[in-house]
Amino acid sequence: MDKNAKIYVAGHRGMVGSAIVRELQRQGYNHIITRTHAELDLCRQAAVEAFFAEEKPEYVFLAAAKVGGIIANQTALADFMYENMIMEMNVIHASWQNNCKKLLFLGSSCIYPRLAPQPMKESCLLTSELEKTNEAYALAKISGLKYCEYLNRQYGTDYISVMPTNLYGPNDNYHPEHSHVLPALIRRFHEAKESGAEQVTCWGDGSPLREFLYVDDLANLCVFLMNNYSDNETVNAGTGKELTIKALTELVAKVVGYEGRIEWDITRPNGTPRKLLDVSKAKALGWSYQTELEDGIRMAYDDFLNNPMRAER
Repeated sequence: MDKNAKIYVAGHRGMVGSAIVRELQRQGYNHIITRTHAELDLCRQAAVEAFFAEEKPEYVFLAAAKVGGIIANQTALADFMYENMIMEMNVIHASWQNNCKKLLFLGSSCIYPRLAPQPMKESCLLTSELEKTNEAYALAKISGLKYCEYLNRQYGTDYISVMPTNLYGPNDNYHPEHSHVLPALIRRFHEAKESGAEQVTCWGDGSPLREFLYVDDLANLCVFLMNNYSDNETVNAGTGKELTIKALTELVAKVVGYEGRIEWDITRPNGTPRKLLDVSKAKALGWSYQTELEDGIRMAYDDFLNNPMRAER
């Protein structure tokens, strides 16, 4: 990408999109195009097509998505499928219509089969059934990834995709019910510490294994791939390291400074038992993560404390 190229970041107010904007600015890209949801509803095809026809972005980072944790995914199945499917199709199609030079599509590691061999290689996509608790979201993301691949094959476009593991960091969603596990734990332990609660109850039995990537590391990879990668197969984004949810809760409690008991509600779902990405492909391309988990949690907690809008919603 030329430093003066017109770059559109879809979803720039979200955790991933805002990190990509920070990384682009850090690297000296000075023509970044953004639109808020109020300015451009990506679910409206005519509006998206008009925007692309007017702005003609040369590069697109598609980070816009409807996201959430287990509860949100289970209670809003249709919404998750429709909104993600329609917005990604609108943006990718409009990019193609307007001769965008390159597009990077952001998916999620939940696209891989529930019981995929661990660690999960990019090639295991669509080899067996998905995890039911986030199947609607996964199907939408698989469709976006495949649409990029099919455009490449049919029309010779240069559209790529990256599949991140569990993300966390600045501008995360700390909603008590609709957030992902790590930000939910930050909020729960912070509120328990503030109220003097003797115990905190967490979902499941703490046994599932999870991998976490600091969002600014993902943003660095996205810009790297835009400049260094062209192929139909997606690229996994992660650390290659995992820990149990139990170990994660203890680490978050330590960072937040909560000293009470941690109890487990085994009537609640665990989700996928293990979800570790094989990141050898990204490493072979010359990229690796920089932020260790405890350091990243400290920075995320600092963001929570100093971003009241995030903490309240």
